[in-house]
Amino acid sequence: MNLTERDKKFIWHPFTPQKNMLPPIAIVKGKDSLLIDENGNEYVDAVSSWWVNIHGHGNSYIAEKLYQQALQLEQVIFAGFTHRPAIDLAERLLKILPGNFSKIFYSDNGSTSTEVALKMAIQFWWNKESSIVNRESSISNQQSRLTPHASRNKILAFKNSYHGDTFGAMSVSDRSVFTLAFHDLLFEVIFIDVPTKENIDGLKNIVEKNSGEIAAFIYEPLVQGAGGMKMYDAVWMDELIAFVQQKNIICIADEVMTGFGRTGKFFASEYMNAKPDIICLSKGLTGGTMALGATACNEKIYNAFVNDDKLKTFFHGHSFTANPLACTAALASLDLWDKNSCVKKIEWLAAGNKNFAEKLKASNGQQKIKNIRTLGTILAFEIDEGRDEYLNGISAVITEKALSEGIYLRPLGNTVYIMPPYCITNAELEKIYTFLMKVIA
Repeated sequence: MNLTERDKKFIWHPFTPQKNMLPPIAIVKGKDSLLIDENGNEYVDAVSSWWVNIHGHGNSYIAEKLYQQALQLEQVIFAGFTHRPAIDLAERLLKILPGNFSKIFYSDNGSTSTEVALKMAIQFWWNKESSIVNRESSISNQQSRLTPHASRNKILAFKNSYHGDTFGAMSVSDRSVFTLAFHDLLFEVIFIDVPTKENIDGLKNIVEKNSGEIAAFIYEPLVQGAGGMKMYDAVWMDELIAFVQQKNIICIADEVMTGFGRTGKFFASEYMNAKPDIICLSKGLTGGTMALGATACNEKIYNAFVNDDKLKTFFHGHSFTANPLACTAALASLDLWDKNSCVKKIEWLAAGNKNFAEKLKASNGQQKIKNIRTLGTILAFEIDEGRDEYLNGISAVITEKALSEGIYLRPLGNTVYIMPPYCITNAELEKIYTFLMKVIA
């Protein structure tokens, strides 16, 4: 059997209907913007392999750093131990994050980074409101004397949001096909629309009405990724965040997708003056080479866990917390920002997307597309066929056509988007643009 046949026999793939699924393509090598299969066919990775490979595949600099670290220390428990890669990475992240952050908590992916943030925010209020227990009491008695839950225990989130697939992350994500089987098990969330000039006052009223119950507000800044690359305005978002923070509500920016240059700035939160209290990172954090999540918080959040009462400890962790190899990959990725002039490449890619968006709009009279939009390295539009939803079958059609022409695209239903690595060449980018014009004609 070849790799594809062996895969079909043993593997269950994510986000993939299992009946009548297309045979997966066996990739044996990646280099820069290209993926190469076992038959030698090349595909331009137009979506950065689920938005993670910002520097492309097979980066020799990151690989060499990983090799050197693997010879020194590949893994160590992070409770009671520490190591240089974790410390160096925390120091570097805290210098560049958009806000007054003071501590980094490591996990292992985007979903867990948001899960950590939610637990931090909810326990922040629980720690504040719980009574100090008698240190001589038994654990069971201590627990019985603590406040069962804080008065602020609800989460504010956007409709159409997506924050991951663990239960907390699902709860604060919009109720959709991703969460349908679990709706009865998800906790209550106050969902609101993204802010606009027309609805900002109404959103403030909702926040005002529920402010005494809301522990935190979690949001994807400016771009709702898995929800269909929906984009919204920084001006009204800035006003909403500022108002929410006036009500002493913790703000959590989910920058798992938008971080590390995707929107044109290093972090999407840089577009707003009001900054979050907690920020969640993953995907591009390691340049796409290793699994790593990071949740940064400000001093106010952290201080709520510095207490003589040990029951107010943040009881959360993962076996691979702050894995030395993953932290090393993240440090190498940050090095490449200077070495490879990433800022200039992002500006070039953003300009290319804007020009192509204008070309699409100019020829839109004969094409069945709508809502053409772009922000930084992200370009998106909808195919105006069928329902606007993730289950729209046009996705598989476009993916298959793109693969036949040496391009990998994975539309979100009828939402077609590109989000290529920053190392993509002009010829490769033009190949994607040409295909998009052809397929939607």
